[in-house]
Amino acid sequence: MDQTLELQYAMDTFYFLVCGALVMWMAAGFAMLEAGLVRSKNTAEILTKNVALFAISCIMYLVCGYAIMYGGDYFLSGIELDGAANADALAATVLAESQAAGFAGGAVYSNASDFFFQVVFVATAMSIVSGAVAERMKLWAFLAFAVVMTGFIYPMEGRWTWGGNAVFGMYTLGDLGFSDFAGSGIVHMAGAGAALAGVLLLGARKGKYGKNGEIMAIPGANLPLATLGTFILWMGWFGFNGGSVLKLGDIASANSVAMVFLNTNTAAAGGAIAALITARLLFGKADLTMLLNGALAGLVAITAEPSTPTALEATLFGAAGGVLVVFSIIGLDKLKIDDPVGAISVHGTCGLLGLLLVPLTNDGSSFSGQLIGALTIFGWVFVTSLIVWTVLKVSVGIRVTEEEEYEGVDIGECGLEAYPEFVKSA
Repeated sequence: MDQTLELQYAMDTFYFLVCGALVMWMAAGFAMLEAGLVRSKNTAEILTKNVALFAISCIMYLVCGYAIMYGGDYFLSGIELDGAANADALAATVLAESQAAGFAGGAVYSNASDFFFQVVFVATAMSIVSGAVAERMKLWAFLAFAVVMTGFIYPMEGRWTWGGNAVFGMYTLGDLGFSDFAGSGIVHMAGAGAALAGVLLLGARKGKYGKNGEIMAIPGANLPLATLGTFILWMGWFGFNGGSVLKLGDIASANSVAMVFLNTNTAAAGGAIAALITARLLFGKADLTMLLNGALAGLVAITAEPSTPTALEATLFGAAGGVLVVFSIIGLDKLKIDDPVGAISVHGTCGLLGLLLVPLTNDGSSFSGQLIGALTIFGWVFVTSLIVWTVLKVSVGIRVTEEEEYEGVDIGECGLEAYPEFVKSA
C-alpha cells in the first residue's frame, strides 16, 4: 500500500476509534444525569438500566443491527471486520477503493472502527429512553424493549437514512433533500419517540399530578451528579459530532473537524445561557435543571448540522434549543406526560428543531425534505415502539406495583439501595 495512504488509513482509523470512545463515555454521562435527577430510592435501578442497556446494544447491533442498517447477510462472527489476519488483502482493497474514488475524496478507515463508532450511537438512542420511563417501569420489561429497539427498530430507520436505502422500497430520504449530519433526528428524536410511546402507556409517577390537575414537583436526589453527567455528555458530544466527519487525514477534513468541535461547544454554551435566562424570566429563579437541559438542548439542536454554520450561527441555534426546551418541558407537564429527566423535550423537541435548522446553512437540504425525514423517523419509531410496549404491557406488565413504587424500585427490582447508610426505603 502507498505509504501516504497507509498514514491516512492509520490516522482516520485512530480518529474514528477515539471519537467512538468519547461517545461511549456519554453512557456514563447519561447514567450520572439520570441518577442525579431521580429520587434516591430509585438510583441503583437507573444505574443498572444504563449499564445493561449499553451491553444489550453492543450485542444486538453485532448480531443483526449493523447488517440491517448497512446491508449484508453476515451474522455474528461472519461480519466482515478487517484485521491482521487479512492485512494483505485489506491493503489491496483499500488502495483500489481509494484510487477508484479519488485519493483525496474518500474516507479511509477500518471497517471495525466504523462498527465500533456506530454501535455507541445505538446505545445513545436507547439511553434516552431510560430516563423518561424512570422510577416506575419494570427493569426486565425495559431490557426486553432494549433488545428490540437496538436490534431492529433503530437499525431500520438508520437503514433509510444513513444507510441510504429506500423507505419501504419507494424513495430515499436523501433524494428528497433530507440531511442529518450526526443524528439530531436519526439518534435523538428516535430515542425520544420510543420514550414517548413508553411514557404514554406507562402513565405518570404517583403523586406527580394532583386531583385538580396541579403539577407537583418531584426533585432529584443528587444535583451534583446531574451536573457531572451534563459535563460528561458535553465532552462526549465532541466525539459524537466530530467523529461524524468520518475522517481526519487531509486538510479539508481537519478544518471541518475543527469547525464541528467549535460549533458543538458554542451551541451548548448558547443553549445553557438561553435556558437559564428563560427560566429566570418565567420562574424568578436560576433553575439548575433547566440550565443543564438547556446545554443538552443546544447540543442536540446543532447535531443535525455542525459543520456549515458559523460559530455565531451555532450559538444562536443552540440558544433557540435552550429556549424551546424550557417551554417544551412545561408543555409536556401540562399535558400530564411525566418525564422525570426531560429527555423527550431535550432529544425529541430539540431534535426536530435541529433538523429544521439545517437548510438555513446547508444548501443540499430542504425544509420539505427535513420534514419528510422527521415524520418518517418519528412515525416509524413511535408506532413500532408503541406496539412493542403494548405487547410487553399485556404479557408481562411494564409498571411496578404501587407498593414497589412507594418503597423504591431499588429494593423491588435490584434488592439493594444506592445509599443504604443514608436512606431508609420503608
